[in-house]
Amino acid sequence: MDNRILGLHHITAIADNAKRNLDFYTKVLGVRLVKKTVNFDDPGTYHFYFGNENGTPGTILTFFPWEGIGKGTNGSGMATHIGYSVPKGSLEFWKNRLKAFNVEVEEGEVFGEKMISFTDPDGLQLQFIEPSGDDNRKVWTTDDIKDENALKGFHNVTLTLRKAEPTIKVLTDILGYDLKKQEGERYRLATDAIDTANLVDIIENDTVPAGRNAAGTNHHIAFRVKDDNVLMEYREKVLSAGLSITPKINRDYFYSLYFREPGGVLFEIATDNPGFTVDEPLNELGKNLKLPVQYEGMRGKIEEVLPNLS
Repeated sequence: MDNRILGLHHITAIADNAKRNLDFYTKVLGVRLVKKTVNFDDPGTYHFYFGNENGTPGTILTFFPWEGIGKGTNGSGMATHIGYSVPKGSLEFWKNRLKAFNVEVEEGEVFGEKMISFTDPDGLQLQFIEPSGDDNRKVWTTDDIKDENALKGFHNVTLTLRKAEPTIKVLTDILGYDLKKQEGERYRLATDAIDTANLVDIIENDTVPAGRNAAGTNHHIAFRVKDDNVLMEYREKVLSAGLSITPKINRDYFYSLYFREPGGVLFEIATDNPGFTVDEPLNELGKNLKLPVQYEGMRGKIEEVLPNLS
């Protein structure tokens, strides 16, 4: 671990219904609800964090389930596809499981890696990929989904952009990624600071209309750094490149900075510290509603307006 970007920290998306979102990710895909909290700016809306047992950065998909927000539109200027790493030989299991839950599945390949593609109940585009390299991350298992099939965490994220070059420049010059491959309009960038959750793909297409953020779309993607000191070094790098960036924000489980890259995607840089066990023990992660300190005095009112999950 050093002062480099350590791949992806988390990805945050939007859903339309909290209970449906929770059930799909925990019961169908078998990931752990690591944290049940609320949106910092809208405490009447949940903020769910799904991941592996510890909520390791690089496994965390988070959602703002805004009830009744309606469907968004994937398009340019967005992170359009989330790629999960799955164990080699497990795609058949996932095809059968998803079909059993009436989820349509397409088979394909990206940069020589076999995958299946499908959407969650809101239309969020997911890809399960058998990576060419080894992925030894610890998985969260359920009664139905054992070690040999369970999701490892992120493999890649795909951005769809009108022009690739300005974003590639941010990824290489500021965030330390290298352009590794190109096939037609698809580019793959990687960081060698870590072996997993370390890929960003870009699809360049100047005919794709701009996306619209609502349910079934990604809100932002977060890159991982070790701690606050490294975080603030990256703030200076972003500013030096002439881009606007927020001050440091305390998100309770990590510290964050946000900036919009030239292609329109909202980037976050987030720290490993303090982690998800800062306010509840490992064995209770996700079981209790945890509130930011500024909302603790309003707990009763917040619990009344939050959607029923049972």
